[in-house]
Amino acid sequence: MTLALAPGTTEAWDLLRRYRLLTGPRVRLAVDGLAEPVRTVALFHFGWCDENGRPADDGWGKGVRGALVLAAAQAVGGPADQALSSAAAVELVHNFSLLHDDVMDGDRMRRGRRTAWSVFGEAQAVLAGDALLALALDTLASAPPPPAVNSAATRELCRALLELVTGQGHDLAFERRGRVGLDECLAMAAGKTASLLAGACALGALSAGAAPHQVAGVRGFGHHLGLVFQLVDDLLGIWGDSRSTGKVTGGDLRRRKKSLPVVAALNSGSEAGRRLADLYGGAGPLDEDQVARAALLVEEAGGRDWAEREAARRWEHAVEQLSRAGLGAEAARGLLALAGLVTRRDR
Repeated sequence: MTLALAPGTTEAWDLLRRYRLLTGPRVRLAVDGLAEPVRTVALFHFGWCDENGRPADDGWGKGVRGALVLAAAQAVGGPADQALSSAAAVELVHNFSLLHDDVMDGDRMRRGRRTAWSVFGEAQAVLAGDALLALALDTLASAPPPPAVNSAATRELCRALLELVTGQGHDLAFERRGRVGLDECLAMAAGKTASLLAGACALGALSAGAAPHQVAGVRGFGHHLGLVFQLVDDLLGIWGDSRSTGKVTGGDLRRRKKSLPVVAALNSGSEAGRRLADLYGGAGPLDEDQVARAALLVEEAGGRDWAEREAARRWEHAVEQLSRAGLGAEAARGLLALAGLVTRRDR
């Protein structure tokens, strides 16, 4: 799941740029070690070469997950560069998931350019994703901290990976199911979106040698942050301004996607919810009039209000987790600044 960024503060953007400059070269070093033809596919995906292998610089991504790793390390009192291997590993895992997601979803564009599978074919894109996953684990295994820390970090990343795959599997299954419970949908979002954010924060703390309660606290922060992001993303997908968000407004409804506000509406027991269920029960994409009607029914059934309340509640839980980790406002300043970039977005 790709994170969109809010305008944010100058401080937050400077922090993200600084962390991205630290993480990018480590990711590139790992990718450069791959053998052909997978190397060219991976480099193309990151924007470091064109489809013919010629050097390019199209931007490898926002680097938010790696930035969360470094910010978490600093929040618990460690230096950012001590967590660089973990930051690179998280970004490699994220891009593994993107390569595979693009194949599963049939998406032909990402980051303003063609997706790897649409250029090199599905098989090569899947292999490139597999290679990035292997690189991520190798990057953690060869990190400089003590072996015990590396082992804990590898287990943390594997836990996040298993949750991510489970969430993606549920998301695909929901497309074929007529009824989905709200708790099921939240669990899916926790896996598909929140798991890697939680793992990123925990990896940063582990790399800095944090105490167990601190690791648990920042992991919990990342978990709730991921759910806030997904809720906000789903709201913007229905009612956002595409000129500000870069996301096609109504696209989820057009595909009859069971996003969190939609599932809340479908489970509301209201007349609007029943009418929405009838509308969603057909086959094929909704037309423009049906999309507009679906958005109105989701709102009438309380889906929008529920999602906004739940996002606010999850944000409170995220901040509480930092307090439980014993992190004051100043120590957690970087984490909170980055969190603001990915959750407080334009409508």
